[in-house]
Order: sequence, then structure tokens, then C-alpha cells
Amino acid sequence: MQFKHFLKFNDFSREEYEYLFERARWIKQEFKQYRQYWPLVDRTLAMIFDKNSTRTRLSFEAGMHQLGGTGIYLSTHDTQLGRGEPVEDAARVISRMVDIIMIRTHKHDTIQRFAKNSRVPVINGLTNEYHPCQIMSDIFTYTEHRGSITGKTVAWIGDANNMCNTWLQAAEIFDFRVHVSTPPGYGIHPERIGLSGTGHYEEFANPRKAVIDADLITTDVWISMGFEVEAEQRKKDFAEFCVNAEMMALAKKDALFMHCLPAHRGEEVSSEVLDGPQSVVWDEAENRLHTQKALMEYLLLGKLNAGN
Repeated sequence: MQFKHFLKFNDFSREEYEYLFERARWIKQEFKQYRQYWPLVDRTLAMIFDKNSTRTRLSFEAGMHQLGGTGIYLSTHDTQLGRGEPVEDAARVISRMVDIIMIRTHKHDTIQRFAKNSRVPVINGLTNEYHPCQIMSDIFTYTEHRGSITGKTVAWIGDANNMCNTWLQAAEIFDFRVHVSTPPGYGIHPERIGLSGTGHYEEFANPRKAVIDADLITTDVWISMGFEVEAEQRKKDFAEFCVNAEMMALAKKDALFMHCLPAHRGEEVSSEVLDGPQSVVWDEAENRLHTQKALMEYLLLGKLNAGN
């Protein structure tokens, strides 16, 4: 049987994302109207967590339940993966017992090895290198508020982490530009991201120059999971990279602010911005639920007619 995995944002085409956004809009509407939609009855999602989570676990588990299926939570600390079972062996076993798998782990190589040995679709819930489900939700959220993101400018302020990498992949697919501003030593590595060129991004040493006339400003925590030992040094290095009201004022008047959460108020973003009128972080978080439901439906059932 032919099936697809969703491990990086550029695993899908623009046409596929446009279909997923259409489905997500309809699924969200049904959810808001309290209309039951159970296309995945008797389907089971295994959720494997090697990293802590709030939004990823809740959105996938609740989403699968709302589609009529079942979600099973597995922590690597509570399974044989935590005792040294090879990833390949775990994939062969788990994929014989469930219909779809989501993994949130450290190295991207881990999820690639797992997918290579899986008999069912595998979704990247987050790795150190990429976070495709989050950017799918972010772009869907932007379209809800402002229409197409094509031709727009997204300003990324802070660490060139998995979120930044995925925004850069998305820019090539949706044809928008990313202004990347990071402290020295925290910049992007385009060869690792698999970009086709440099035409969709520009790097800025000064974050205030990066946000000028931007349509969207987005950031993330300075200290991602796994980098806690660098906390004090990172706080010093990123001190000038807090997205505050003064920085937002340099963007377009109708610019939006996004953050994948959790946020550290007073570090990468001020409370005034996070809780302000330009912030769509709560819509962004909720939309993980709806876009991932569309994703799971697509991976298991393929394309459906509108309204089905």
C-alpha cells in the first residue's frame, strides 16, 4: 500500500497544503458547530514522546478523538525505546499495531530511521531540526487573518532553530520572504535545511532592520529543550532580540505577531506584544488541532470531496 510520511515541511507540495487548509477550514467549522465528524472510527494513533509537550500531545490526542479514533501516549522513558531497543525494531512492531504514528524527539535522523521501517504514515511532532506541524498551523492562521501569505515578508527574530528552518522551507513552497535576524554564532545553515537557493530569505545583524515593513513577526524561546546548559550565555547573547512594542512599530501597521509557545515574557517577547492586539498566538495554538486533524485525515484517507 502506498502512503506518505510528514517529516519536513517540504515533503508536501503547495497544492497539498492548499487542500489541507481547505479541509482544516471545514473541519474547524464543524467543530465550532458541535457537529460530529468521525471519519477515523477504529483508527489508532500512537504518539511517541522523547520530549515534553503540552500543545503537541493535546492537539493530536484530542484531534484523533474528535475524528472518532483513539490516541495512545507512549513515552520513551516508559517503553523499551528508553532501554536501548533499536529504533528500527520499535518501528516494525509499533506500526503493525496502529494506523498512524506521531513522534516528538531530538535528532531528525531518529524519525527518519523510524519512518523508513514503518508500515504506516509517520508525522514529525518536532525534532531539533524541524517543526512542520507548527508552521502548517502558523500559515493557516495567517491566511485566516490576512489572506494568502504569498509575496509577504516574515521577520524571524532570535535563534535559527527548528522553527526558523521550517519557515525557510515554507517560504520556498508559498513564495514569500523571510528576514532572519540572529545574534552572531546562531545563524542559519541553508545547506542543512535543504533550500534550493537564497532567493526567499535575507539575513540581518540588526533585528530592528529585519522587521521594517514586515507583514508578520515571529520568534521562539531563546533556550530550546536540550540547550539548558547554555541558558546564561544565551540570555546575554540574545538580550537585544526581544520583540517589544518598539520593534513591532517598525513593521507594517497591520502586521501580526506569532509565537509557537510556551513564551517567556520579558525575554524573547514582551508581555505588551504577546497579549496585544496584533498577537494571534492563541489562534495559532488552537489551529494546531484543526490543521493536524486535516493532516491525519489526508494521510489515512487521501483526498476527500469538500464537505465529506
